[in-house]
Amino acid sequence: MRFVSLRSLNGRGGVSVVERGAQRRVETWCRRQRLPSRHDTYILRCADGTFYAGSTRDLEVRLEQHRTGFGSEYTRRRLPVTLAWSYRFDRIDEAFAWEKRIQGWSHAKREAFIGGGIDAIRGWSSRSRSRSGHG
Repeated sequence: MRFVSLRSLNGRGGVSVVERGAQRRVETWCRRQRLPSRHDTYILRCADGTFYAGSTRDLEVRLEQHRTGFGSEYTRRRLPVTLAWSYRFDRIDEAFAWEKRIQGWSHAKREAFIGGGIDAIRGWSSRSRSRSGHG
């Protein structure tokens, strides 16, 4: 099988239908060959200081889409963006679950996580509930 580069973008900045089909074929081939596939969750720091959390099968392509204004409506209005954190998962459902988890966090919690990892936010929710008198 010939490896197909999936880095080219169509005129709107997204991956074309043909390339998505090729990407699926490459991923299927990798699974059959028992090669590891890539599924990343990432956090971008936007120019206005906010964070954007996402997940993807190809981090390099997705970062380029964000940097050129074709990644999402949110990041397009807040350029330039820089990668603040990323983590590679074995399964896409794990990456997507972490994306959704991070999206539910406050700005301060994301900042602490980026700076200190999971240990920096252990017990974060219970501490903040206790301080606010709800816990």
